[in-house]
Amino acid sequence: MPVITRKSFQYAVIYWLLTVCTAHAGLIKGKVSGPDGAGLPFANVAVRGAAISTGTNEQGQYQLRLAAGAYQLVFQYVGYSARTAAVRVPAGDSTLVLNVALAPEAYSLNEVTVRGSDRDPAYAIVQHAQQWRPYYRREVASFRARLYVKILARLSDTPGKVLGLFKVGPDIKPGIFYLAESLSDISFQQPNVIKQRMLSGRVSGNTRGIPFDQASAGASLNFYDNLIKAPFGGRGFVSPIAANAGLFYTYELVGSSTRGGETVHKIRVTPRRRNDPAFSGFIYVVDGSWRLHSVDLRLTKDAQLDYVDELHIEQLYAPAPGVPYAWVVQSQQATFSFSAFGFKGSGYATGILSDYSRVVPTYPGPPAELAPKPEAAGPQAVAPVTTKELTQQIKREKPNLSGLGRQVRRQVQQARRDSLRQDPLASLKRGEVERVENGVNDRDSTYWNQVRPVPLTEEEKIDYHKKDSSEVVRKSRPYQDSLDRKRNQLSAGKLLLTGYTRSNTFAKRSFTVAPIFNELQYNTVEGYVLNAQATYTQRTDNRRFLTLTPTLRYGFSNRQLQPSLTMNWQLDPQKLRQIGLIAGRTIENFDRNSQLTPFINSAYSLLANENYAKLYRRDGAELSYLWEPLNGLTVRGAASYFQRVELYNTADYLWHDVPGRAFTPNEPVAEEAPGSATAFGRSNAAVLGLSLSYKPGQRYISRPDGKFNLGSKWPTLGAQARLAVPHLLGADVRYLLLQASVRHTLNLGLAGTSMVQAIVGGFAGKQEGLTFADYRHFSGNRTLLAANFNEFQLLDYYQYSTRASYFEGHFNHHFNGFIFNKIPLLRALKWQEVLSLNYLHTAQIGHYLELGAGIEHIFKVMRVDFYTGLQSGQHAGTGLRVGLGF
Repeated sequence: MPVITRKSFQYAVIYWLLTVCTAHAGLIKGKVSGPDGAGLPFANVAVRGAAISTGTNEQGQYQLRLAAGAYQLVFQYVGYSARTAAVRVPAGDSTLVLNVALAPEAYSLNEVTVRGSDRDPAYAIVQHAQQWRPYYRREVASFRARLYVKILARLSDTPGKVLGLFKVGPDIKPGIFYLAESLSDISFQQPNVIKQRMLSGRVSGNTRGIPFDQASAGASLNFYDNLIKAPFGGRGFVSPIAANAGLFYTYELVGSSTRGGETVHKIRVTPRRRNDPAFSGFIYVVDGSWRLHSVDLRLTKDAQLDYVDELHIEQLYAPAPGVPYAWVVQSQQATFSFSAFGFKGSGYATGILSDYSRVVPTYPGPPAELAPKPEAAGPQAVAPVTTKELTQQIKREKPNLSGLGRQVRRQVQQARRDSLRQDPLASLKRGEVERVENGVNDRDSTYWNQVRPVPLTEEEKIDYHKKDSSEVVRKSRPYQDSLDRKRNQLSAGKLLLTGYTRSNTFAKRSFTVAPIFNELQYNTVEGYVLNAQATYTQRTDNRRFLTLTPTLRYGFSNRQLQPSLTMNWQLDPQKLRQIGLIAGRTIENFDRNSQLTPFINSAYSLLANENYAKLYRRDGAELSYLWEPLNGLTVRGAASYFQRVELYNTADYLWHDVPGRAFTPNEPVAEEAPGSATAFGRSNAAVLGLSLSYKPGQRYISRPDGKFNLGSKWPTLGAQARLAVPHLLGADVRYLLLQASVRHTLNLGLAGTSMVQAIVGGFAGKQEGLTFADYRHFSGNRTLLAANFNEFQLLDYYQYSTRASYFEGHFNHHFNGFIFNKIPLLRALKWQEVLSLNYLHTAQIGHYLELGAGIEHIFKVMRVDFYTGLQSGQHAGTGLRVGLGF
């Protein structure tokens, strides 16, 4: 017998209220077009004097639901004259068609007079806007609003193979590949704290899908910030009114026009240099208040965009309801085109903000500098002025912004107190920036037709109808099996480069075999090795999964079979909560975190007589538990028991013999273990481990299908303890290792990004039976190939491993083209410069330092660095390293 739950009852009541409230509302719809009759995409349609607005779709069509009454609709499009139309909505169900044609704005240059030798008048206008930028960046302390977002991406061309190696799947073809829309309530508080609660969401072709859209992503496109962090550029882009914008832009006053009693200046902005991180297009500045009225700006490949060919951003600002002297964003659109690896396409993301409420301005009234001034009788002549005179005059008119920060904090605190009593978004937990609850994707097409502020285009209607009606077929077992038969085809590229995966999509099951270079290995202990390894994965609808990786490893020289099993089981559908198991017999590097991968060691052993890896056998098991008890805090506990067995060389095969060079014994050489002190025969260890990682202020999204962490502006703190318990089940090792760490990424704007890591630790208390496998090792490198540029690149793998205290530090700065973009040839190649510093201190090594400089993004994926080392002030070698550097 069906059961009506409280949640289902709530959804039913909400749906009924929406239906009743909209059933008796009139529908106004039509088309906003230009002089040629073509639709104006993403134009804004607002109700004057109310917090209601919408936008047009790609074809210029709009729709707006209003209760019975008389209204004035304001139609606006960037670069066009606004038009106001009076409408009356009759009582009851009704549909009113209102088509509106907008004309391009007529701009005049008669308002400003300067001497022919002086700069364009646009520079003076922009200088005013720069002086007022800090105020407008913080003029609104907080607000609430309703946000509608629609995202569309389409492919116009697809390749048969990517890079000539990887075959494109049968379900990837030209046309719309992603279409989603959502309706959310959002709140904003200074400084840029945005919270979002999704009310409904829809993904074309996936009735259980939930759109991935964040209000905070759109808020990052704030042209009152000095630097715009667009999603397709690593270094960011300079705002046309940034404090240092004059270094990157030239300005031209196209003209001025009157809108709603205010003079608006249209200014063309152009990058000073072709490859500057700057926009091209137009900004519209209101005379007297010097605020942005709207923007129409573009970025191209010349600005060093990543992944896309062109990005076009349009924003329209308007007075906030009830607070006309404070303006807010009314609509925002971003359109893009891309081409990569044979794929070509385009798309857009549009956001409509409406129903603004609880708008709290920073000041209770407009600043004194913006107060209306009495108009002088009769026309006033504008005397010619020089650039110097004008600059001095503008500086004298600079607003007094002292106390602005204090006033912002006061208003924000008041808004927070009010939100605790009135705002449902206040229920979001600390760090939770977006909440998506169960049922947001349960709405049908009738609901969306009622609440959608922007009508669908014909292309979008067809995509929804086609994909939604065929979803049952596409998710059926016969259809999924037919696709799997093509996806599961074996190829040389899969065997050699990526590995082979056999999927059963319908059952959410896969079976993966690693590529050949991981399956076939060589070392001097085992000889040629067959590392037969496969991973079985079973997933569920709610992000839980189970992975099993059995391995049968066989050495053809020592004729030993090493069977093992690794398991990982995600228990919780939302939070991180995993059980891990490692059991069996494995061959381990003394440094388990070594950059010396089996492939690199195999290549150097066979081709250069360098058997760098020193190995031992490990028999036993480890059980671990990984979870996130609090937001930002990750805990891993582990208990293990292993017998460690010393191994010896049994093979001396070579593909290329280097004269005068011989293989070394499988016995690490270390300063703290001279002679044969690294030999240990057999040893048993029972170890308890605890690791903590904490990210203060971590922001996250909670959805029915999981918790998604977004990071934080604060460093990541770490702590680790490893205790070897003696005499437990015959264990003969005793030690306690304690370690603390801090890791942080610093965004320095146009100067690039820095990554810093510091680690301090050491062994405490009594030590018994400590073997070289228990030492603290430092990830070094002695080969040309670098597996991790965040680690040491000249340090020996084992020479300075320690059983005492240590301090380790790493610094990498990615300039993101800050220097190379000023050099034409390097700018054309799109190479980027990088600087590295690695430091280590132990009792044996003293002070050890590596300095590195390099180039990344070579062929988009490669990085080459040159390093030099210093030990206690003495030169300790140099080296070139090559690896991946995206």
